Amino acid sequence: MKVLEQLRSGPLAVGEIARGLPVSRPAVSQHLKVLKEAGLVIDHAEGTRRVYQIDPQGLGQIRRWLDQFWDEALEAFRAEAERKS
Repeated sequence: MKVLEQLRSGPLAVGEIARGLPVSRPAVSQHLKVLKEAGLVIDHAEGTRRVYQIDPQGLGQIRRWLDQFWDEALEAFRAEAERKS
């Protein structure tokens, strides 16, 4: 979660992300690999550095998935409120 929080402000190289975290740079790279495989971040090369940024399309998919639960919760709340009226 901390990696995504850092990327909210814009693209960052792995070293820049690692500087703000209490884990090693290789550990941050592993986290970024998982986030990339999940479609939450994208990366590109800038010289010898890998620069990562949030993939808005990936986050949009998660948001739509999470919205299903919110919609169900609101519907259940509405049904209960109507039942008690």
